[in-house]
Amino acid sequence: MTGSSMGSRARTAVTVALAAGFALTVSACGSSSSGAGSASPAANGPVTITVGCEPPTTQAQPRADWLADVAAFEKLNPNITVKGDDANPCDDPATFNAKLAGGKMDDVFYTYFTDGANVVASGQAADIQSYASQIHGLSDIQPALLNIYRQGGTDSGHLYGIPKGNYSLGLVYSKTLFQKAGLDPNKPPTTWDQVEADAIAISKLGGGDVGYADYSAANTGGWHFTAELYSRGGTMVTPDGKSANFDDANGLAVLQFLHKMRFTDNVMGTKQGLQYNDLLQMMASGKLGMYVGDPVTLTTIHDQYHVSYDDMAVGPMPGEQATLVGGDGYMFNKKDTPAQIEAGIKFVNYEFLTSGQGMNFNYPRRAAQKEPVGLPEPDLWTGATASSDATAMAKYANLPVQNFASYVAALPTMKLLVEPPQAQAIYAQGDKAVYGALTNPNANLQQLLDTFKAATNSILANTP
Repeated sequence: MTGSSMGSRARTAVTVALAAGFALTVSACGSSSSGAGSASPAANGPVTITVGCEPPTTQAQPRADWLADVAAFEKLNPNITVKGDDANPCDDPATFNAKLAGGKMDDVFYTYFTDGANVVASGQAADIQSYASQIHGLSDIQPALLNIYRQGGTDSGHLYGIPKGNYSLGLVYSKTLFQKAGLDPNKPPTTWDQVEADAIAISKLGGGDVGYADYSAANTGGWHFTAELYSRGGTMVTPDGKSANFDDANGLAVLQFLHKMRFTDNVMGTKQGLQYNDLLQMMASGKLGMYVGDPVTLTTIHDQYHVSYDDMAVGPMPGEQATLVGGDGYMFNKKDTPAQIEAGIKFVNYEFLTSGQGMNFNYPRRAAQKEPVGLPEPDLWTGATASSDATAMAKYANLPVQNFASYVAALPTMKLLVEPPQAQAIYAQGDKAVYGALTNPNANLQQLLDTFKAATNSILANTP
């Protein structure tokens, strides 16, 4: 989920440490070097680029790290000047489209994944396909993530951006409650039927323990509906993005499952209308067994509520067919000169795509700053690049990485599906369907789904 309540989720990925097997080592690149670069138009004379999403002054340590990185990069590349844009939020849904249409984007501008198709359609992004060989580890970047920045979402010979970070949803669970309920804390459920059975076992502990909880407010209900639909093999919209595609057996199964868990199994508690922080607080209280979430939520729970990482774990998304991914990257202004494009790629390589340096993968710096090292995201890489970084990360890991083992093992077998177009507007309508299923014991689930579909079709019909 991006924008609104989850905008901070995307930005948080800039300030947390990252996980086993998902970065880039210099030796595995096979493209250009991390800093100095080879002869190119950018190397023939001075060039200045503006780059979005410089951490604001309110984020003191990330800001200091960014400035240090820029200084180091400029020392390696004395012909390139990087001017950071610290506008916050980096991608404000309320102003993004207006800035785009007005040609006011940075030379290298920050985007959520959900912006990719819209930016390409607007004609405001430069096609960087001819420069693609200069992107570090290009052949090992997850194809699903690269396709976000390709015309039509496929390898069509065009590329308009570079992914720099992403998250994938899984099942966050309490190892403590699993143990108390007689469940194996190292074997999380992998099907929705198993989730139900384990939730019942946890709820039977008494004392107000909630086996499973889910969202239904502030756009989070529609977000999780989407993720749970994907996990069952469904899709939110038709391939052309013009119509809803969830009013089917898979969509109905999502609502039926939630309704049964709430009113037949009685494992979801009585309080509904929950939004993002609610589930994190419930997990921190020690009273929640499971919820759909991503690994970085464990860092939030640990930092804000002082819960030990040893007490929590993340398993794969139940169903293991597909998981929702969200994230961010950089695109290039159509007004950029070739020298600016090459300079921008060099900086993105340095700051976000190279193990041992920059904001994403500087494990030594993160460990020294006592930031968490060992979270399995961003899941950018496959193949040799993923494997080589596992070694680089392991030396500095300060989290119990085994608590993510089943999640990490399942990811390569699942489809990675991005959010639908106009995600926030659609999620707001999805909240209504999920809330109805969780609050009305006599809810007409098919009618809720039909209403959600009609609202979604109206949103898509009015999308440029």
